[in-house]
Amino acid sequence: MSRIGKAIITVPAGITITQNEGVVTVKGPKGQLTQELTEGITLEQQDGVLTFNRPSDSKQHRALHGLYRALINNMIVGTTEGFTKQLELVGVGYRASHSGQKLELALGFSHGIVLELPKEVTIDTLTEKGKNPIITLTSYDKQLLGMVAAKIRSFRKPEPYKGKGVRFVGENVRRKAGKSA
Repeated sequence: MSRIGKAIITVPAGITITQNEGVVTVKGPKGQLTQELTEGITLEQQDGVLTFNRPSDSKQHRALHGLYRALINNMIVGTTEGFTKQLELVGVGYRASHSGQKLELALGFSHGIVLELPKEVTIDTLTEKGKNPIITLTSYDKQLLGMVAAKIRSFRKPEPYKGKGVRFVGENVRRKAGKSA
């Protein structure tokens, strides 16, 4: 069996999980998420414990077994605690500010970049003198949060010579040596 797929999920208090015609809905204090299950993968819920079962040991069923267990676990963690990603702007003159759900970035282009964020994602920008600006994104939907963070990072990826660009906090950028004289 899949190591991830056979791991059980304990459902914390305050979370309701309903399954209707192959669609699993997780409702918690932070929000509600839904996920459609492929035919064959079944979800059993008893005594606050979730277990996933698969009909056969085919390669497709083994892959989906662990996938759906991880997706449902992320939904449960997201609706109880939420997820956070932090991005750092490294470069002279790079700035970030927000007003409501709009993020305004100055990344060295001739015009600023304005990005409208989904309502499920909350944003906070921090600018301190002498430090790189930091963008903090929080959401209960891990997939959506990752897509928004990747979109912001794609505006100016870190380059390997000086390391300038938008990077995740703690990300290690591989540096190259410049021209040798």
